[in-house]
Amino acid sequence: MCNKVIPAIRNMKDFELALKSDHQQIILLESRLSQVENVVKYAKKHGKEVFMHADLIQGLKVDEYGLEYLINNVKVNGIISTRSSVISFVKKRNIIGIQRLFALDSVALDHNLRACQKIQPDYIEVLPGVIPEVLQEVKEKTGIKVIAGGLIKSQEDVNRALSHGASVVTTSNTNLW
Repeated sequence: MCNKVIPAIRNMKDFELALKSDHQQIILLESRLSQVENVVKYAKKHGKEVFMHADLIQGLKVDEYGLEYLINNVKVNGIISTRSSVISFVKKRNIIGIQRLFALDSVALDHNLRACQKIQPDYIEVLPGVIPEVLQEVKEKTGIKVIAGGLIKSQEDVNRALSHGASVVTTSNTNLW
């Protein structure tokens, strides 16, 4: 992942904006199964690497068959999921796996850190990404590159996340792209 801010796309208007940007990677958050092949193909024609949040594709069952479809037919560059089993599956197929982790409380964080240490995702996306201490802790305890996402509203949020261990920041705030 090259740029320090990666567009996280929720709608087609923002998708078009991201295609015109100089960002090499984009993250597709919410989508419909009937659109994913064409959207990814179009993005790749514009030279973009596409990371798709599998859990947020309406109409897709996120099991091995649904994941095979995303990998073999849609040809995504990476998969994001909150489910460790999904990340394990995609890593075995040499696709970038991004484990999404919600820092809700210390018990949830500890549980998620243990799971990440076991499956070794390529990246861990920490939400919300505006808690510097948590970003540092995740990076230190796992040794895995951290992505800060969620509630990133300003350039200060971006800078703080990067200075506290995040490799990159994802945001749907188009002003920060």
